[in-house]
Amino acid sequence: MNTSTSARVSEPGTSWAVADPAELALRIRLRAVQMVAPQGFGYLGQALSAAEQVAAVFSVAQPGRDRLICSPGHYVIAPFAAAIELGLLSTEMAAAYGQNGSPIEAIGTERSPILDYTCGSLGQGLSAAVGFALSGYLLDSRERVFALVSDGELEEGQLWEAAMFAAHHRLDRLTVLLDANNSQVDGPVDSITTIEPIAEKWRSFGWHALDIDGHDIDVVRAALAAADEVTTRPSVLICRTSTVHGIDCLPPDADGHFIKLPPDLATAATAELTAKLEALHA
Repeated sequence: MNTSTSARVSEPGTSWAVADPAELALRIRLRAVQMVAPQGFGYLGQALSAAEQVAAVFSVAQPGRDRLICSPGHYVIAPFAAAIELGLLSTEMAAAYGQNGSPIEAIGTERSPILDYTCGSLGQGLSAAVGFALSGYLLDSRERVFALVSDGELEEGQLWEAAMFAAHHRLDRLTVLLDANNSQVDGPVDSITTIEPIAEKWRSFGWHALDIDGHDIDVVRAALAAADEVTTRPSVLICRTSTVHGIDCLPPDADGHFIKLPPDLATAATAELTAKLEALHA
C-alpha cells in the first residue's frame, strides 16, 4: 500500500481492502472522535453523518484507478479517518490532525493527501469532479469518480452549472454522494434556504437520482451498485443523515456542525464506540 503523505486513492500502487463496510463506518466514527478529542472541538459531526457514505465508497472503489473528491473541505475528517483505518495514512499523522503544519488539516486544501481534490470554498468540488469525469470520458477510461457533496452546497449556483454540464455530456461514470444532514454553520439548511425537493431537482437536470437512508450501509452500497449500471447519465445519491448519528452519549442540543467534545464526553464516546465494535465480533 502507498502511505506517502501525497498519496491519492487513484494513484497506481495505492491499495486497500474493506472486509466489513459496517465495521469501517464504526471505525471512522471512533477515529474521528480520537482526532478531535485533543482539541476538544472540531468537525466531528461531518464524520458522523458521512461515515457510511465514505465506508461504502472505499468498499466499492477500485484502488489506484477511481477518484474521490470531497467538495466541502471540513468533511475531510471522514476520508482521513477511513484512510488511517485502512493503512493509507499513519496513526502518527492522525495524532497531528488540525495542528499547524500538519498535512492532515481540519479543513482540506490542495495539498491534502488521499483525496484527488478538495476545496475550502463550498460549491466548487462538483466542478472538479466533472472535470475528472470528462477527462475519463475523452480518454475512454472506465474509472469512476465519486464526489462527496453537502446539502448546504445546493445553495451555490456553481454546483448547478456543473450538474447541468455533467448531464449534457452524459458523464455516467460520475456519482455524487449528497450528504443531506440539514446542517450548516448558520443553522438548519431548511431554515436558510428551501432546497427541497432535492431528488426532483437533480432529475430535472438530467441525473439519475436516488433518495436513500444514508446511515444504512447496505442501502448505500446497493445504490452505488445501481449507479454503476447507469450508462446514459450521471448519478446522485441523496443520503439522508444526521450529524449526531452513531454516538448516543452526545447531548441532545449538540451543535452538529462544530461539536464541542470536552474530555469526559470524549471518554464516553470512545467507550461507547469501542463497545459497539466489540459487539460486532462477539
